[in-house]
Order: sequence, then C-alpha cells, then structure tokens
Amino acid sequence: MAISELWLHPAVILLVGAVLLPLLRGRARSVALVAIPVLAFLRVLYLDPGTHGCVRFLDWDLVFGRVDKLSQVFGYIMTLMCILGSIYSLHVKNAAEQAVAWCYVAGSLGVIYAGDYLVLFLFWELMAFSSVFLIWQRRRPSSIAAGIRYLLVHVFGGVVLLGGIMLHLKATGSLAFGQLDVAHPDMATWMILIGFILNAAVPPLHAWLPDAYSEATVTGSVFLCAFTTKTAVYALCRAFAGMEVLIVLGVVMAIYGVVYAVLENDSRKLLAYHIISQVGYMVAGVGLGTQMAINGACAHAFAHILYKGLLFMGTGSVLQMTGQSKFTELGGLYKKMPWAFLFTLVGGLSISAFPLFSGFVSKSMIVAAGFEEHRTTAAFLLMLASAGTFLHTGLKVPYFIWFGKNNCSAETWQRAEDPPWNMRLAMALTAGLCIWIGCYTPYLYQLLPYAVEYHPYTAYHVSETLQILLFTAVGFFLFIKPLQPTATISLDVDWFYRMGGRAVQWFVNKPAQAVDTWVGELYRVCGLTWLMASARVSAWFDGRVIDGVVDGFARSVRGAGDRLRHLQTRQIQVNTFSAVVVLVVLLLVYLLTSM
Repeated sequence: MAISELWLHPAVILLVGAVLLPLLRGRARSVALVAIPVLAFLRVLYLDPGTHGCVRFLDWDLVFGRVDKLSQVFGYIMTLMCILGSIYSLHVKNAAEQAVAWCYVAGSLGVIYAGDYLVLFLFWELMAFSSVFLIWQRRRPSSIAAGIRYLLVHVFGGVVLLGGIMLHLKATGSLAFGQLDVAHPDMATWMILIGFILNAAVPPLHAWLPDAYSEATVTGSVFLCAFTTKTAVYALCRAFAGMEVLIVLGVVMAIYGVVYAVLENDSRKLLAYHIISQVGYMVAGVGLGTQMAINGACAHAFAHILYKGLLFMGTGSVLQMTGQSKFTELGGLYKKMPWAFLFTLVGGLSISAFPLFSGFVSKSMIVAAGFEEHRTTAAFLLMLASAGTFLHTGLKVPYFIWFGKNNCSAETWQRAEDPPWNMRLAMALTAGLCIWIGCYTPYLYQLLPYAVEYHPYTAYHVSETLQILLFTAVGFFLFIKPLQPTATISLDVDWFYRMGGRAVQWFVNKPAQAVDTWVGELYRVCGLTWLMASARVSAWFDGRVIDGVVDGFARSVRGAGDRLRHLQTRQIQVNTFSAVVVLVVLLLVYLLTSM
C-alpha cells in the first residue's frame, strides 16, 4: 500500500470524535459535542479543489478525496446539519447514540468525497451499519424489529451495488466513480442504479424509510432524515445525470409520498413518507440532467436537509415532552409548547415552498427546468405534489398537534411544555437558516455546481405559488372533517416482505423442520438397526474378533475394564455407520451436480 500524500478527511475528524466521546464526561462532553462537528465543518470550508488522499492498494488507485463544487455543496450542508443535530442532542446522556450518529455522518462524507467505487462502497456500508443503531437505541420491540428490517434491506442493496461495481470493473477495468453511460446502460449500470435508488427510497424500494425513521430515537430521526437519501441523490447526480427513467421515478415518488403522508396518523411517520415525496423532486431533477436541473436537485437537497431536520426536531420535541406522536393523541398544545409550534410552522412553510422560505427558491428551479426541457406533464405533476405538501405538512401537522380537538390524556397534557434550551436553540438556528436561504438567494446559489441564471422572485412565479397555496388552504378548512386523523394503519409495499418473511418462517418451522425431524428419526432408527445387527453378528462369532481388538486397545491404555470394551465396540459401530452415510450423501451430491 502506497500513500501519495497525507490529507485530513473531514470524516476522520468525526470518526476520531466518535471514539473519544464516550470517554468524556460532563461539560467536557458537551463542549466536544459542538466542537468536533464545527471542526469538520471548517475542514470542509477549507478543502482545496482537486484530488486528494490517493492510496495505491493492490492494483487499484483509491481516491478518498475528490473535491469539486458538486461534492462541496453536499459536504457543506452535511457537516452543517451535523452541528445542528449535535446541539439538538446535547441533553442526551447516552454517548453511544451520539457517537454512532457521527459515524453515520462520517460515512456520508466518505461517499461524497469518494473518487472511486471501492471507497464509495466502504463508506456506503458504514452508513448502513452505523445508522441502524439510531433506531435500536430507542429500545422498543417495534424499534428492534424495524431496525432489523432496515438493516436487511440495506445489506441487500449493498450486495446489489457491490455486484454492479464488480461487473463495471470487469467491463471497463476501472473503479473510477463518475458519469456512467446512461444512454446505453448495461447490467453493471442497472445494478449500481438499483443500489443507489434503494437508498434514495424510490418506490417500490422505499418502505424501509417510514418503517424505520418513525421508530428511531428523537435525536436519531433528525440525523436519519438528513443523510441517507441525500447521499444517494449526490451519487445519482455524479453517475446518472440525464437518465430519463429517473424523471418517471421522481414524479412517482413525489405523488406517492404525498398520498401516504395525507393518510398517516403518526406525525413522524408522515414526515418520513414526505421525505420520499421531496426526494422525488431531486431524482426527477437528476433525470432531466440539465445544468439548471442538477442545480435544482442540489439546492433542494440543501434546503430539504434543513427544513426536514427542523420538522423532525419539532415533532420530536413533542414526542420528547409528551411521549406521544400520533395526531389522535394530541391537540391544543399551542398553549403548552408555543416555541415548538413556531419553529415547526417555519419548517412547514419552508417545505411547502412558501415565498421567503427556503423551499420556494429550490423546488421551483427543478419545475422550471422541466418546463424548459418541454417535460410539461412531469412539471405539472410536481406542482400538484407541491399542493399536497402544503396540505399535510404545512397545515395538517401544525393544526392537529397544536390546534384542533384536544385529544391529550391528562398525563400527556400535564407533561407537555417546551423542550430543553438546547433543543430550542437548534430549532431556532435551523429555522433562521430556512428563512435566510429563502430571502437571500445568493447564499445558496453561489454554492451550486453550475452558474445560476434563475430568479425565483418574479411576479408571475410568486402569484402562481400563492394561488396554489391559497386554494389548498381553503380546501383544507372546507374538508377538515374528512381529513380528521383516524387511528388506522396504511398498508404499503412492506406488507409483501413482512408476509414473505412470515412465509419463510412458516416454511422453516413447519415443512423444513418436519423433513429434518424425519431424517433425524430415520438416522436414529437405521443406526439402532445397524447396532442391533452388529450385536447379533458379534454374538454369532462369539465376540472373538471384536473382543480381541477391544482387549488389545484396553491393554494399551492400561487396564480398561469390560465396560470400556462394550462402549468402544458401540462407538466403532456408530462411527462406521456415520461414515457410510456421509459417503453416500457426498456421492449423491456429486452425481446431481455433474448431471
């Protein structure tokens, strides 16, 4: 192994911090929780463009640091969100939860700066195997089950991705991570795409997301909502820009996520479903592939990380303080949690693309790129999905938690109050950034990969957006009774693998176990028959041969008695039968495989 230069990767700072954090106590740990992510953020800010961290391993040149405008915009927002998430988790006493969150962010940064597929795969798997602990740390039976399903799905996706990487290496002789031939995709390209879109939660490979994110810890869900899907969007931008099938998949995601979010009763699961919808805009932007569309995908990923993190902070604070997250068990909390309401409202207006908020200056860029490329159907459907976003996240979430009918139990109402200062500070900072991005567009636009020639604050665009939002709000209050949350469960495609898992379990416990029991019984009966026949033969020969062998062996071990002689005889016979059975099985396997 040869290293061309020493280069400090931002992920290394977080990984070292994750190792040291459990060793710290009290104020030292609180300081480290903020200082380490800030150091990683500063390292990202001062990265020099180019290729760094090159390592010669066997016959491959591994690149740990490819720094350009595309990787920098994602590295910037990932480390910034790590700071905000760490501030939000200052009150958490469990250092292990915070340490695995940093490992998770480090995995995301490793993918973003990877210059080859092998390094990408290494950090891709680090993301999966660290993030699952943010689900398990909640320590509920449902969280354990959701975490296992989450891990199994991501391991499957990782195996498919690795298979695609190996086929790509065989076909091209290169592991370089860059734009693939999307016009004439081969098997390797399709497999790599499947590995990426699984992490992007593209239907029908999406059910792991709402299943797991709603079961994560309060602080864990803030990290989870920000990194996995947006890292996948980065990978798609890097390798699959202009692949037209992604336009269709993105539009389907945008509509699909909205429909299930409207039906959902659990506030955090609603937000998880809406991640699918919002990532759909980004995937569609990648499919369009133009400079404006890629800029829009990156800008929307940047804005989404902030406002979705803010929304999970707001609903997470409700869960933290009341122990409830379902609309049917909440209501009327504006008197008890006014700050949490205000910050969550900012997140809802941002995600709804309300003027002067972050979503307005990012989402519209993708829609405009669709119209420029004459993809009018896709662009109009994305606008329709935007109306659905305001319906459930901008209106449903704030209304049914903080207003509406008070469904709180006496215990819930008594416990309800605004969260600790650190949670309020994290929400305030995040809300401020959502407003800042919406008001001062150069802050975001200067970070994007290509020069931006887009002005969202035109009279036409503002009036069009306000009309859509106004009619959506009128519809919400006119049909507020049918929209009342009910304690139901919406079946999704995860039903298939849940039922499939039960089918496999039944097969293992019933038919397979029955066959195994039958074979074991057959082995036992045949073995006893063999022993009884051997005993009769031994008696017929008066036991001379066997007794002679056993006596000789007994003398060699200095005086073994008659009991030892009897046991040795039976052991020799059983071993003989076992050897015959093994030989027969091996012979059958050989004959079957050679046919």
